[in-house]
Amino acid sequence: MGASYYQFCPVAKAMELLDERWTLLIVRELCAGSERFNEVRRGVPRMSPTLLSKRLTHLTRAGIVERVVDGTDVRYVLTPAGHELRPVVEALSIWGVRWIGELGDADLDPKLLLWDMRRSVDGDAVPAGRRTVVRFRFPDVPARARDWWLVISAGDPGAADADLCDADPGFEVDVTVTSGLRRLVEIWRGDLRWADALRAGDIDVHGPEDMRRGLPGWFTLPGFAAVPRPA
Repeated sequence: MGASYYQFCPVAKAMELLDERWTLLIVRELCAGSERFNEVRRGVPRMSPTLLSKRLTHLTRAGIVERVVDGTDVRYVLTPAGHELRPVVEALSIWGVRWIGELGDADLDPKLLLWDMRRSVDGDAVPAGRRTVVRFRFPDVPARARDWWLVISAGDPGAADADLCDADPGFEVDVTVTSGLRRLVEIWRGDLRWADALRAGDIDVHGPEDMRRGLPGWFTLPGFAAVPRPA
């Protein structure tokens, strides 16, 4: 728990737990469906494993998270108290996208962006009954983080698994997306329409026509992307 505010106010008591650095972002990851340690860690890549373990322990002791062990498989699952934080996280994301200013370059992370896109694949929209490989190229980032591969395996409509790779997985690429990192982040946040970015030449999609046309619909934008921005 964080340092006490020594107030009976329930906001103060809640913040003694939740205003520790990274804590709400861990809750965000759990709300988004991450359950295993490495899944949560990929959503908070700049957090040390030691600190993540400590924060998960605190959340477990506070009754926000349950640690479920099945042999060697360990999952972190939100309790009913944890699930009640979902609207809090959603409200913060809506407020943040409406009122927080322009993103700095240090806020842009291709790994974090594509990890979020990976878990937002729409199983009803991707090509069914096959493996689809999407390559993302960010010419404006350092070489070590420039190329990424999203491998989507879809069986029946509505069911799809996706793996994110930072090294060539060796499969034939179906679609290549070349974009500045900021532009793709803006599309994902709802600041920029995919069609407008294509029209302006800020993003290029290479592949068969049906794949190029269908690709934007393969991903479900986060809820905050539809939030109206102030004038």
